[in-house]
Amino acid sequence: MKTSENNTILNIKKRADSFKNAFHGFKTMVGSEPNLKIHLAILIIVTAAGLALKISVFSWMAIILVSGMVLVSECFNTALEYLSDAVMPEYSPDIKKVKDIAAAGVLISAVLSVITGLLVFVPEIIKLLHFR
Repeated sequence: MKTSENNTILNIKKRADSFKNAFHGFKTMVGSEPNLKIHLAILIIVTAAGLALKISVFSWMAIILVSGMVLVSECFNTALEYLSDAVMPEYSPDIKKVKDIAAAGVLISAVLSVITGLLVFVPEIIKLLHFR
């Protein structure tokens, strides 16, 4: 086998391993983080509402983007918490600031997702009520 073929095979294995690690991380999050479970439950409800109300493609894009933003921010927040606890197991005011700022990122993304949800769903619900 040529060297370039070996590199290609190794790169494919590395990519597959990176996906495996990412799925393991997601499984860890779902299994250990109550807030992520709450976000996923809300996402299921929002998805069901979007399907029931037949929201537009543009609305779906907005919902998908803000939902992804919340899930990603929750992952980064949790990663920072684990890293902070590993680096400094005892209480530290500086680590508290790091954790609080990361939690603020989740809060900001969650608030923005609620605002987006209201902008998407309130007009649809009003339309539905006016047609009855």
